Amino acid sequence: MHLGQLVFQLPYSLLLSSLALAAAVPPAASVELTVLNPDNFEQTISKGVWFIEHFSPYCGHCRRFAPTWTQLVEHYEQQTDPGIKLAQVNCAVHGDLCAKNKVDGYPQMNLYRNGQFVESYLKSRDYDLIVEYLSKHVEPSNPKTAATTAPSSESLITTQAVHEHLTHIPQSINPSGTVTVLDPSTFTNAITTGHAFIKFYAPWCGHCKKLAPTWVQLAHEMQGKLNVAEVNCDAHSSLCRSQGVTGYPMLIYYSPGGVDKTEYTGGRKFPQLKAFSDKLSSPAVQEWQSDDVTSLVGEHQVVYLLLHNPSDAAYLSMLQEASQVLFGSPQVYKSSSAALYRHFSVDPGKTILLVLKDHNGDTPAASYEFKNLSADRQREELKTWLLRNKLPTSLELDSDTFQEVMNAPHHPLVVLVAAPATELSAISNQVQDIAAKWRSNKHEGDVVFAWMDSGRWANWLKSMYGIKAASLPAVVITDHSCLVYYDADQYGDKIQLNSMSIFSAIHGAQSATIPYKHSENIVERLARYLNHKLESLEMMVSHNPGSVIFFLVCIVAIVFYAVKKFIFDEDEIAISRNSRPTRLGTKSARLD
Repeated sequence: MHLGQLVFQLPYSLLLSSLALAAAVPPAASVELTVLNPDNFEQTISKGVWFIEHFSPYCGHCRRFAPTWTQLVEHYEQQTDPGIKLAQVNCAVHGDLCAKNKVDGYPQMNLYRNGQFVESYLKSRDYDLIVEYLSKHVEPSNPKTAATTAPSSESLITTQAVHEHLTHIPQSINPSGTVTVLDPSTFTNAITTGHAFIKFYAPWCGHCKKLAPTWVQLAHEMQGKLNVAEVNCDAHSSLCRSQGVTGYPMLIYYSPGGVDKTEYTGGRKFPQLKAFSDKLSSPAVQEWQSDDVTSLVGEHQVVYLLLHNPSDAAYLSMLQEASQVLFGSPQVYKSSSAALYRHFSVDPGKTILLVLKDHNGDTPAASYEFKNLSADRQREELKTWLLRNKLPTSLELDSDTFQEVMNAPHHPLVVLVAAPATELSAISNQVQDIAAKWRSNKHEGDVVFAWMDSGRWANWLKSMYGIKAASLPAVVITDHSCLVYYDADQYGDKIQLNSMSIFSAIHGAQSATIPYKHSENIVERLARYLNHKLESLEMMVSHNPGSVIFFLVCIVAIVFYAVKKFIFDEDEIAISRNSRPTRLGTKSARLD
């Protein structure tokens, strides 16, 4: 067990760590919670299977369980035919109804079928355990549809049995169209070979069970194109820790040669996973056959275009290697068209890499000119440039784009505009116009402009930036890498939705001439600080055990020496004083 794990078993440390992690969680869609009362309780639950939470708003356990209950409601609302419905009863308001339902503690969850009480849920209030419990009681109206959404235990066992004979990565890319099961003896070869999409999971994880049949389907679809594999983190915990796995399931893609890797944070449905996998399987740099720029930028919000001299094979090869950090998105094209050289006013025969954003095919957002550098240094510089320019200037911030924007490796400032859904279309046009002005004026610094549905993300906006419904539309500039934000411009006024106010605030944030606010409270900041220190200590112990042991031995030796010097030397001085001969003639030498 790691030192960090031992420390975080302490309750207080666990609390601090939880608070720290909560601050960095991306927004989750808010859901409508059904609350029943004595007038509609019996009629509502009279048909179908119902799982009812009886709670009190004054109960600490109920408040701690509230996020899990919301997650459960969201989980079943997303299913077409879940076979079960969830609702609540507020016992502080409707005590008689709760007494009638024999509620003797909060929160108490009862299962009903066609209006009749079945049983109370008595196990741990853990999300995965509750989902597993409910899966045994669901009664979908169309069992075939439900089977594709929530696989049974038997289907999972069959899936695992099919995989068990696969113990090594095949030399060719996914020749059998099946999921490869990895362990410590085969993992290194898998990532060294690369072009592998790996699922890190735990058998008890409800989300992992739900993803299992989709993962099998993905492996089948990507036969001959992409290695699809999985690692059981319960059986191989050390391997998962070494790969930075912090939750289940975690999906990580390893590029050819295992040089780069990235965590997949998009949707877990099959079409989304397949779209991502198809991008990974396409050539890193493709030929653009047309001279038409409009069709090129019309297909992509962000696209890279290499204008190159066919004789510069070295630069093309370097771009193919460096572009692996993009993992297929945005797409990179190449062309030697004289018409495109003229369109972008580039000297004929020169090799230059352009990035075109926001469907603008006239003016590149940025360009990269190859330099006379060493191959390794040129490649690393090119990777950095590709990553810094992969985001569009403006976009909607939602659950699909949150990680890519807010946790981008180059840590951009994000101009975030929150507005109600009814105003979002008009607001998005305003944001795009302001972003276009920023881009055309070629201001310095990495800045992304985004808009967000304030109704859907109300809780997150309020907790992170103090944005309330009464203040909409609201504009803040956030540096999510430091969890700080700015809500006033250089004149001390609240940021307004116009270019003058926003640009003033951006310049103030970049030059550190305006004050920032923390997205976390002081307890959360302390928790994050302690967590960081413990992670650093764990890293030092795991990577330099010999140095740590030597350091500890030195400390023990110093302490021992100090104790010996203080205690034993004092005793010797005392003994010396007591044994010192007394001179005759002094007061202490008198015999009377």
